[in-house]
Amino acid sequence: MSSGTGGLRERKRQRMYQDVSDTAVGLFLEKGFDAVSVAEVAAAAGISKPTLFRYFPTKEDLVLHRFADHEDEAARVVTEGPTPLAALRRHFLDGLERSDPITGLNDHPAVLAFHRLLYGTPALVARLYPYLERSEAALAGALGGGLQARLAAGQIIAVQRILAQDNWRRVAEGEPLARVRPDAVAAAEQAFGALAAGLPRLA
Repeated sequence: MSSGTGGLRERKRQRMYQDVSDTAVGLFLEKGFDAVSVAEVAAAAGISKPTLFRYFPTKEDLVLHRFADHEDEAARVVTEGPTPLAALRRHFLDGLERSDPITGLNDHPAVLAFHRLLYGTPALVARLYPYLERSEAALAGALGGGLQARLAAGQIIAVQRILAQDNWRRVAEGEPLARVRPDAVAAAEQAFGALAAGLPRLA
């Protein structure tokens, strides 16, 4: 098999993931997560239920697929700066600047609706924790492994999550981005400063 064929097959597989996830999220936003069955998602996506489960082991994974590209993001970012924390700080601030949805600072109706679905559905919130644990594990590995790296990774991932959730809460409550953005930047600067003070080895 040529590498071109393998690349095409992988692109088709990723397209399938995206299409099925988008179909599911659309149904969940329209009817509610608990009101839509996996069989209904499979039918809407034009695939069988067993095929759907080959791609998404649980119903919750249909939604959390949108986080898949971010799972090892912090682990990748730490190699991009003079120090791990400097790289992570710059990356988060850049995300705020471009209103990256992962920072919570985005007021597009589709983004707000997705976050309401995510944080308003207990089953999805519970399923989010394994994702965070995998993010922590990847970051800890990038930081050298061991207990100290795991402790540092836990703090960093928690800081990013809390900053993003606070931004999303304010935007969801109707505050304009122009008002939230400077506070979000200041909060991020303060939070990463505290991380640097507590984790001097990474600063």
